[in-house]
Parts: sequence; structure tokens; C-alpha cells
Amino acid sequence: MLGGAAALLGLAAGSAQAAQVSFATHCVPPAGIDPVDGTTKVEITAPATAKVGDTVNVVWKFVQAASKNPDIIDLPANSVQPSGTLKAAGAQTADIAMQGPRENPAIPKGGDMVLSDMKGTLKLTTAGEVTLTPDAYTVNAMSTDTKCTPKETVQKAATIEVAPGDGGTASATPTDTSSATPTDTPSATDSASASASASASDGTGDGQTDFTGKEVDIPYTCQSPIGEKKATSPIQINAKKDGGSYGLTVQFKKSVMDSPADIPAGSVKPSMEVVLGGADKGTVHVEGPTNSKAIKSGDPIEIPDLTGTYKPGASGSSTLSPGVLTINALGTTTTCKPDSTAVSLTLDTTQQASGASGGTSTSGGTSSSSSSSGGLAETGSSDHGALKALGLVAGTAVLLGAAVFTFMPGRRTR
Repeated sequence: MLGGAAALLGLAAGSAQAAQVSFATHCVPPAGIDPVDGTTKVEITAPATAKVGDTVNVVWKFVQAASKNPDIIDLPANSVQPSGTLKAAGAQTADIAMQGPRENPAIPKGGDMVLSDMKGTLKLTTAGEVTLTPDAYTVNAMSTDTKCTPKETVQKAATIEVAPGDGGTASATPTDTSSATPTDTPSATDSASASASASASDGTGDGQTDFTGKEVDIPYTCQSPIGEKKATSPIQINAKKDGGSYGLTVQFKKSVMDSPADIPAGSVKPSMEVVLGGADKGTVHVEGPTNSKAIKSGDPIEIPDLTGTYKPGASGSSTLSPGVLTINALGTTTTCKPDSTAVSLTLDTTQQASGASGGTSTSGGTSSSSSSSGGLAETGSSDHGALKALGLVAGTAVLLGAAVFTFMPGRRTR
């Protein structure tokens, strides 16, 4: 078994080791379902030895999940996906983002949850003993999340003896967890992002130009012309360095709902204000193209990649987090404000002239017209414009405005 695990790791590191730990766990299912207290049993596989500069693969195997499938619905095959955090401590500390593919057998009501193996990677930066300990994890099933956290101090599950070698920067780096299925076909970019840590791709001047952010779940409250809607979306921010600036790409990892009606081409346009933190301040405007093709009734509505340019206004460690999302559709505006946000990407930046610090960087394009109250977009003279907008709202836009941010279970195929 150990030999097979070592072959799986495929790294210039020592033989793999596998150790199992159990810990009391508190799980909070979606609203309407009572919390569950149970026991999680986990097996962690990692190299026994390595050297500074190595990037090591780590595997988290669920021997037993703390909660079962509630007595509500049978879960179909390939509908459940786990993600979580593995804590590295000792010679270096890091939160290693772990994620498994959406692979599972059909799980009946009340049945044991069968979760796929999660994988992640860690770049070793300091000689000494590095311990690995399981932490919180999330089970996504049918577009709902059950969040499980330890109720006690968890014992370490593995130890890596790190010998001196080339230096590096402590960060969890991407790993490929793709395992394509008919209902879940992540792209290479999606797979790579699954194992990025909160400090993913820190850009330390080592010649790196592409930086992959961590996928973070952002809860939004969306105000549309006909009311309020809440939804959570997994979002990832990636960057490509160009001189002193960075080209940003914001990716939404889930498709929106099926279109309730035929929507003509060029009628849906999204944009976002990426929030800067750490050394830098302000926002960066990113936007996506309008839908190039008409969307037929019943076809999925997707938010395309949003792009823009970030010119740093400060030197140091700068963070990028998803911010306000605006969707202009058929003459109406839906504004989605995050109830809370999380850092997707951290960059080591160098101040540029006329950079973002202390203000707003809008080099991603001209900010689209929006209303913070979610009202109608400007459409012309007050009387004619309002009548035109109301006419649109009375049709397709009424349905679209309320539901454009409601997500389907499947990931988008890129």
C-alpha cells in the first residue's frame, strides 16, 4: 500500500507514510436540517522525508465522515464533493487547501456519506519537522454545503522530516484533482485551483508570471428590480504579471440557473469590483463580455470570466478578494453585495506610478452603469426610458433579475 502511495506522489521525496486519526466533529447542514455531532476518521498520506525546496503531495482519505445523508433525498452518483484544510505546523506553518473530485456512488437517504480522496500540495521552506493535522472540511452535495469543524484538539496525522536544501516561500501550491465525469468536468484551471492555499502564488520575484488563486465561497445578497435574493458562489481570482502590473481573471465556478425564457445576444453583461487589502487599498474593476449568442429557454445562464488590470499602488503583500458583482440584463441592473468575503489571491507587489493604493483602479475597462439600490438602469429620457425598462422587466427580465444568481449543482465546463 505504501509503495502504491509513493508512486502516486511521484516526487523526489522519501517513502510515503499513511496515518489515521479520529476526532469529534460538529457538522452544520443547510438551513432547515438539524446540526449533527459525529466522529470523523481520516487517513493522511505524505512523504516521510523531503528537503527544502521540494513541493510535496498530500492525500486526505475519508475513512468515515461525521455525518450521514439526511433522510430527505437520495443523492445520485457523482453529486458530492469534499474540500477542507490541512494544517502544517512545526518548522513551517501553512493552511493547505484540500479538495477531491465530485465522485461518489449513489447514496440512499440515511446512508453513510462516501467521499472522494482530497489532495493538496505544500512547498517546503524550512528544514526541520513539519506536522500535518486535519482541520475543518465542507461537503458540497446538490449545490448545498455541510460545514464540519473539529470539536476537540486534533492529533497530528503525519510528520515530514525536512532536510536543508534550496529555499523557497511557504505556500500551498496548485495540484491537479481533476477527474472528469458527465456531471462534473472541471477544466485544467479549475483543477489546479482546488489545491491553492489562502496565500496562493505569492509572486516573490522568482520569475513567476502566472499566479493561481484559491477558490473561495462568497455569500451574496442580490438586489434586483423585483426583490432580494441570496446565493453563495465559489469564485477564484487568477493573475498574470505584465511588467509591474497584473492582468486579473475572475472565474465563477458554477453555472447559473437555466434560462426561464429566450434571451437575445448582447443583453447580459456582468462586472465586479475586486477588493484590495494588505499593503494596497482600493478596488479593481473587472468585467466580462455580453452573451455572444442568444440563450434559449432552458439553456444554462453562465457568468463568463471577468477581466481587468491591477496596477499596484503599494509595495508589499497585497490581497485580492471578490467584491460587489453587478449584472446588467435587458435594461435592468442587479447588484450583488458580499455578506462576507475571503482572500482568493495574495501577491508580493511593487508600487507603480498612479497605482491603486488609497483609491480605485479602473483599468479593467469603463465601469458599467449600475444602481446600488438595484433599481432600473438608465435607459434614456425619464418617461420613455422608464416605460421601456418597465416593459422589459414585465417580460424576461422579471424572471432573470430574481434568479440570475441562483446556481445549479454542476460545475461549468470550460
